[in-house]
Amino acid sequence: MKPKILIIEDEEKFARFLEMELTYEGYEVSKAHHGRTGLEMAESGDYDLVLLDVMLPGLSGMEVLRRLRRTSSVPVIMVTARDSVMDKVSGLDTGADDYITKPFAIEELLARIRNVLRKAGPRAEGKVLRSGEVVLDPWSRRVTVGGVPVELTKREFDLLQYLLENKGIVLSRETILERVWGYDFEGETNAVDVYIRFLRSKIDEAFGLKLISTVRGVGYVIRDEN
Repeated sequence: MKPKILIIEDEEKFARFLEMELTYEGYEVSKAHHGRTGLEMAESGDYDLVLLDVMLPGLSGMEVLRRLRRTSSVPVIMVTARDSVMDKVSGLDTGADDYITKPFAIEELLARIRNVLRKAGPRAEGKVLRSGEVVLDPWSRRVTVGGVPVELTKREFDLLQYLLENKGIVLSRETILERVWGYDFEGETNAVDVYIRFLRSKIDEAFGLKLISTVRGVGYVIRDEN
C-alpha cells in the first residue's frame, strides 16, 4: 500500500510541484490550501504523514499543529520559509517531527520523509506498549501508571515509546538521539540524559518505580524485571 501524504500549503504552484515529485516517488498525495481545511483532512486519520506550511490562511500552521496534536500523532514535517531558531524550536516543541526551510533540494525533503516514516513505522500499528504498571498507547498518545494518567511532553513521550519498543535492548545515547531527535540533530548527547531525568521524575520517582535503568558507559534500557 502506498504511503499517503497530505500537503497543507497555500502556494498552489509549490504544492503542485511537491505533489508531482511525491507522486513520482510512489506516494499517494492530497492537498489543502487553507489551514482549517487542512486540519479537517489531517484529523481524518487517512494519512501517514503531513507536510505543513507555517504561513496559512484561516489557521496558521502552528495552530493547525497544536489542534492536530490533541487527537492525532500523525507525523508532521513543517515546510516553511521561516528559518529562525525560535520558529524551529516552536514547531518542534508544538509536536512537529521535523522541520525543513525553503528553498530546499527535493532530495533532502524525500530523505526527511523517509526518515520520519521509518521512525513512525511501529507507531502506525497502534500497538499498546507495556512494562509492569506502565502502559503507553501510541494512538491516543496516552501514558498511564497503574491506571493513573501521566502528562508527558512530546519529546518525553517519544523517548519513552522508543525505549518501550526496544524493551530489553540497551540503547546508546547516540542511537536514541538519531531515532528520537532525528538524524540531523546538532545538539549534545547529554540531551538524552536530561530527558531521561524528566521521565524518571514523572514516572520512577512519582510512582516509586525503577522503569529505566542506566548501563554505565553504554546507555539506557527498560527491562520488565526492573
